[in-house]
This record gives sequence, C-alpha cells and structure tokens, in this order.
Amino acid sequence: MLGRPPLGWYGIGSIACAAVSPMVGSIVLGRALTVTEVYRMALGRFLGPAGWLLGPVLFPEPVVPATPPPQNPPPPQPRQARTHHIQIPPRGVTAFVPNEVLLEVESGTPAGYLTAIARRLQLTLLETQSFTLTGRTLQRWRIGGNRSVRTTLRALSSFARIAAAQPNFLFVFGQAQPPVQFDADAQYVEPKLHLLEAHKINNGDNVLVAVIDSKIDTSHPDLAGVIAGQYDALGSAGPAHMHGTGMADAIAAHAKLIGVAPKVKLLTARAFSGGKDSAPGTTFNILKAFDWAASKNARIVNMSFAGPDDGMLRDMLAKAHARGMVLIAAVGSAGPRSPPLYPAADPNVIGVTATDADDKLLPQANRGPQANRGPQVAVLAPGVEVLEPALDAGYQVTTGTSVAAAHVTGVAALPLARNPALTPTRCAVCSSAQRVRFREASATSALA
Repeated sequence: MLGRPPLGWYGIGSIACAAVSPMVGSIVLGRALTVTEVYRMALGRFLGPAGWLLGPVLFPEPVVPATPPPQNPPPPQPRQARTHHIQIPPRGVTAFVPNEVLLEVESGTPAGYLTAIARRLQLTLLETQSFTLTGRTLQRWRIGGNRSVRTTLRALSSFARIAAAQPNFLFVFGQAQPPVQFDADAQYVEPKLHLLEAHKINNGDNVLVAVIDSKIDTSHPDLAGVIAGQYDALGSAGPAHMHGTGMADAIAAHAKLIGVAPKVKLLTARAFSGGKDSAPGTTFNILKAFDWAASKNARIVNMSFAGPDDGMLRDMLAKAHARGMVLIAAVGSAGPRSPPLYPAADPNVIGVTATDADDKLLPQANRGPQANRGPQVAVLAPGVEVLEPALDAGYQVTTGTSVAAAHVTGVAALPLARNPALTPTRCAVCSSAQRVRFREASATSALA
C-alpha cells in the first residue's frame, strides 16, 4: 500500500469523490439530481477543472419541446346591463308639473311589477300612450303624498325594468309681451321678406305644415280653406286662443293680411291649454301632437314655444329629422342671459330669433351660444310689433320669437312646394349649416 504511486492514489480518490458527490449534491439541493447533473458532477470530480469544461459538451441538457403557457379560459361574458334613462332635472330647473312623472317600462313587464312600484312610491297611473314615430310606449303617473319629482325619479332608478323616466316638463310661448288689439293696413313683414316677389314663383302650394300650439280659430277669414286636419292632445273642450291663431295666420294668411306661404295646408295640433295670459304645454301633450303630425305626413313642424332640455322630446325630434321633417322652433324670449332653451337648441331643429323693422334684435330674445354645442340661433326673422290676425276676425300686434319662427316656417314651405323631394339638409333655409351664423330669412333667397 505504501509503495503505490501518487497517480494511483489520485485515481482512487477521484473515483471515490465522483461516487460520493451526487449524494452530497442531493442532500444540499434537497432533491434528486437529474442524470445529466450526476454525470457532469462525477466528471468534474474525476478530472477536476477539465471535467468542468468537458461536462456540458459530453453531457448536454436534453432538449425539451417548449410547451405554450396554459391558456386561461375566457372570462365569462358579463350580462348585458339594462340601460336606464332617468332624467333628474338640475336644481335650477323648475319648469315641470310638480306632481307628475313620465315612465317607459321594458316590454313584457308584468302588471304586478308596476303595481308594486306604484304602491311603494304612491303613484297613480293617469294615461298610457304608444308613439308610432319613436316606437315607445310612455305612461304618465301622478305622485301622491309628499314626494317630490326628483325624489321619485331617484327612487325609480333602482327598479331594473324602468327603461326611462323624467318629469313632465312645461313649455311656454316665445312671446316677449302679450299681443295688443290693433287694426291697421301696414304690414312691414311683406316687404322685409320679399313676399310679393316670392309668390310670383309659388305660394307654398299644398305643403303640409303642422302647427303645435294652442287652439286655433279656424273660422278666421284669413285661414279659410287652409286647414287640412285638427287634433286635440288635451282631450278636453277649450276655446280658440290668440297665440295659436296668430302663428297659423303668420304662415298662411290670405285675406286682409298676407302670410308667408298662403297656400300651404295646415295641420293644427292643440297641445297648449290656452289660458287668458299664458298657455303652458307639457311634454306628454306635445309628444302626442307631434306623433299625430308625423302620422299625417307633415313636412314641416312649427314649434313657437320654448322650455327645458327634454330627453323624450329630444328622441322624437331626432326620429322626425331622420324621416325628413323640417323642424322649426322659437329660441324663446327669456333674455340674452338665459341658458339655451329647447327645442330650438336641439341640433335637429332650426332655432329662430326675432328682429324689428330696422333689423335690430329683440332685446328679450335668447342669444344663445351654448357650451360645446355651437349657437342655438340659426335664422332671424321679423318678430317685433308684427301685425297678425286675432280672435273673432280681429287683428293684433305681437312681439316675440314665436311669430319669427312662424315666418321662417312659411319661408321653408316655399322651396318644398317647388321641389317636394328636398330634404332638411338640402333645403337652403332648412340646412343645419345655417347654425354657423345668423341669417335673415327671406322668401326670395329660399327660392333661389
């Protein structure tokens, strides 16, 4: 043993280390070594540094096919959330019926569901109306107890089957002052709008114009033969009213006074009550009148009234514009500091303001640039101290954006009579591009 050469002792020690090192490695790593690791470790212990270099060459790691990471299952699709259109008016808005709300419920809603809501919120159903133009069925409910409109609307937002809810908004006429009785032969509107020249081309022959207003005195001589249909959204008897009569005559008068389009056919829709000093109209009644006018294929709708932004009315205006109806409204006479009023501020509507005989703007008229929406005023027209027919075959002088809107309604009828195929975007007076700046309504320019 003592005579064994040093090389022999080296070989015996190397073999011993190579045998023991895998066991030591397993203990240190706490796991079993792979075959490749055993061979490399043994070679390293047997040959020293040379083994460390040769190990990876002689015993490479086996090639394992790459496996894609496990695919996570697609997340479950969320259930389609029901869209609720609950319009709660801002604090500054008070123009609505104080004890009513309008509702739209999802199709197929059981009667018991509504009964439970009515019991919980102290609601009483007043009427239900289906609207062909929008395809919606709306209900008008009275609020009982001490609940306010805003409180009721907030409570309704928690019921999944309520598709839409809002106040029954109130709208008023765009008059700056009450009409006064007057009898005179002068009418500055005629030369201002170049009516005689325009009527040599046409008179708005047979264009269907809807006037949504108070009850019209259809017996007035200036309206003989132009009434094509009548509708009463209120469903109750009421006398003729000076506002509706004045608007109809500004469009179609053809006796003592000359209307802008004296041969149109008027569809008169009563949506305003017609009190002595005022004649407020509600969302629900205006929607009924509008839907009736659409069913009669009205080409133009005159709306000489103004009020709050109204979601349900906005939907109907969009549907009417898409159908090709020309929509004209007074911007209102609430003053230059007033916020935009509707429907004139709606992008689908031509908003009209008033000027006097010297082309000066009516001081009480809404001016209306509206934030991020552009101007609400598209066209200006005569609306200060305008002579127009009154009740009982009389005449009166009126001031306001109401009558200015009626004049523009007549102007819009002239190109439509000449070319019935015109759409709102192709008619010179009707184009929404006129919102870029004020333009004076002119019968002859409309026909150019």
